[in-house]
Amino acid sequence: MKFQDEINRRRTFGIIAHPDAGKTTLTEKLLLFGGAIQEAGAVKSNKIKKGATSDFMEIERQRGISVATSVLAFEYDGIKINILDTPGHKDFAEDTFRTLTAVDSVIVVIDVAKGVEEQTEKLVEVCRMRNIPMIVFVNKMDREGKDAFELLDEIEQKLNLNVTPLSFPIGMGYDFKGIYNIWEKNINLFSGDSRKNIEETIEISDINSSELNTLIGDKPAETLREELELVEGIYPKFDKQEYLDSKLQPVFFGSALNSFGIRELLDCFVDIAPKPRPKKSEERWVEPNEDKFTGFVFKIHANMDPNHRNRLAFIKIVSGEFKRNTTYLHVRHNKKVKFSSPNAFFAEKKEIVDISYPGDIVGLQDTGTFKIGDTLTEGEILNYKGVPSFSPEHFRYINNADPLKSKQLYKGIDQLMDEGVAQLFTLEINGRKVIGTVGALQYEVIQYRLEHEYGAKCTYENLNVFKACWVEPTDRKNEEYKEFLRVKHRYLAKDKDGQLVFLADSSFSLQMTQQKYPSIKFHFTSEFN
Repeated sequence: MKFQDEINRRRTFGIIAHPDAGKTTLTEKLLLFGGAIQEAGAVKSNKIKKGATSDFMEIERQRGISVATSVLAFEYDGIKINILDTPGHKDFAEDTFRTLTAVDSVIVVIDVAKGVEEQTEKLVEVCRMRNIPMIVFVNKMDREGKDAFELLDEIEQKLNLNVTPLSFPIGMGYDFKGIYNIWEKNINLFSGDSRKNIEETIEISDINSSELNTLIGDKPAETLREELELVEGIYPKFDKQEYLDSKLQPVFFGSALNSFGIRELLDCFVDIAPKPRPKKSEERWVEPNEDKFTGFVFKIHANMDPNHRNRLAFIKIVSGEFKRNTTYLHVRHNKKVKFSSPNAFFAEKKEIVDISYPGDIVGLQDTGTFKIGDTLTEGEILNYKGVPSFSPEHFRYINNADPLKSKQLYKGIDQLMDEGVAQLFTLEINGRKVIGTVGALQYEVIQYRLEHEYGAKCTYENLNVFKACWVEPTDRKNEEYKEFLRVKHRYLAKDKDGQLVFLADSSFSLQMTQQKYPSIKFHFTSEFN
């Protein structure tokens, strides 16, 4: 198959939602419909049920939540689909934000009963800033929830989207009869049997025909006709280019748990979702169909295989072909590197691939040479930006609870920080280690993984810090900067890369410091140079 054909048949997307909206269940069902798995797993921690394919870390199985982005690839109808299933919990938002730099489009999952929730608003905001095309999937239609029109209004207002339904529910909860597929002009009847992989689809070219009454009954048929008339009158007609330009967001309804409405979503997605898109580097825009390979690291995962203590760097291929056993340039180190066993993913299952194309995600064995945001090329000096570290919101001292295992503890902390799950700061005054996270639940995950993956135990002590700010002096030699270093010595630390960080203990103290030292810039993300 020609290079351009390989690019055209790839779709790389992320699934985002508030926790419990059914995001991981939807991922499972997409895999099921794609023929990638035989039986969908339940995400909840239940010994009887099979665990979800995308939740492969032990702590995820115990807690019933996703704490790391997982990558799954499968073929559907001649199209190669790469799904990045992201954590929904706000404490792991940083992982999700970084993952959104590697996707070409997004599916937003919304719970019919809860509507638009806080975490969804934040994630959609990031997608809007990056102009990522979005499809909305309203989940759990077999439960009682909000009226379809009320929900569409809420999506438009709270998420600031311009929506158009491409399927519409017939009833809801106990009265849920099925879905009318506006995109394909057919009806999908709901049986409520989650064991049926594919529901019965009936072509209805004319919704005014009596056939509709026979299928769903007189009253539901009349209601559906009225609602579809309203849809046509209120919402814009679907335009593919507007969707690709992030100006229009199609909406689908269904029930992921019951495998219902998934085929409609998948078929339409394959049809309209963008192929791999150009990406902006610091130097220039890079097109996918360029001959030369370029790609960037958007995630690092330690211990994919706990028996081998290995680290994998996840690379999104932006342009050209990535080939096994070929020499590439690691731009930050200005070093030549070669990979004998690049992996393609299926959750924790991996297989070695000889050649990968734009849009694909490849896992590279990493001995500590990569950090998030690193660029690989065939020789050109390019830097893909937009994968920053954010200022953490929680800070704690980390202490070694087992002096005999200090080597394991420091190795574990070092590797977990490289993943970007949290940030490590070393205080200038006494060398004590401080861990900063976006959410408090991260501390539990770090403690759990240090013990179970590295055999090290740690304890925490609270530290009163309001914000971590990266310090950028206009002139390191001027008296103002020297005074800042002397006066604020107690509050200064170095991050993992040796950059100076000011740990402000309150918003007032931060404000006063900014006023007192106007020649120094304070940044809330690590990426400012």
